Amino acid sequence: MFKIAIELSRHDPAWQDCATKFLEHFLTISKAMNSFGSHNISLWHEGDGFFYDVLVRPDGTALPMRVRSMVGLLPILGATDVPAWVAEQCPDVTSRLRWLRKRRPELVEPVLSAGDGADGSRMLLSLVSPERLRRILERMFDPTEFLAPYGIRSLSKAEQTVSEDIDGRQVTMQYEPGESSTALFGGNSNWRGPVWFPVNVLLADKLRTYGRYFGDEFTIAIPTGSDNICTLEQAADVIDGGLTGLFRPVDGLRPADGKRIEGSPNPLWADHPSFYEYFDGDTGEGLGATHQTGWTGLVAHLHNPRLPMEPPHRSTGL
Repeated sequence: MFKIAIELSRHDPAWQDCATKFLEHFLTISKAMNSFGSHNISLWHEGDGFFYDVLVRPDGTALPMRVRSMVGLLPILGATDVPAWVAEQCPDVTSRLRWLRKRRPELVEPVLSAGDGADGSRMLLSLVSPERLRRILERMFDPTEFLAPYGIRSLSKAEQTVSEDIDGRQVTMQYEPGESSTALFGGNSNWRGPVWFPVNVLLADKLRTYGRYFGDEFTIAIPTGSDNICTLEQAADVIDGGLTGLFRPVDGLRPADGKRIEGSPNPLWADHPSFYEYFDGDTGEGLGATHQTGWTGLVAHLHNPRLPMEPPHRSTGL
């Protein structure tokens, strides 16, 4: 919403008020993730290097739900690069940001920048610091956890069975690469392992956002622990490559079709791929609805050549 508002501000200065509002909302959310309530509870677990849901009991005590799921990856999506033209074309936004940095520095920690934007330097708004981003990505690109052959799983494969005692009730979570094996939510609780297209596309997009800001200086090993060192742009390509690989034939069969009739050589099926709702976290077999073009159709976007972006920015203020 902030990015949309500043873009509109280029044509109508009245939108700068909205941009400022969304900026302040972003900063407040960032602070709440790291310290909310009277007990200053943080969603970040330093020991595990991951974000978790936190259950706050009536007495104020907090219980981190230490299940490594897509929940802990989503903070990566809270990132946007602020174009250099904002300083000149959105003076009210720049002025407000300067005021916040001076009077409320504890709110502006997610702003990573070599300057204040006034000198034409680009800025990055991010819910995660470079150090936390690296630790999250180490888990995300670990094949024993989130990295699947065809994307990023919605639950760590390492989480075979996790049990928590919540007010005397034992609650269990386990990795399920395909269809849910429980009747929870009508048997439609399918975020415990499968690959979901929309969040994967968003993760890749945000890795490119980080990559444009940090440049080639920020590298990670993919898979984790290997000697294959990648930039964040290349890391995004790994995710996109997995998603498009669902539709590329292997030995004549698309992985998404499995061994079902959709994989038949009959032209009726061979020439008309199905856009499944989600995909098995181990095999890539398509599951759920078979014509989920609302989001799996994004694969067409991944095949399009990308428009040129602003050149990478090498920050000196980290």
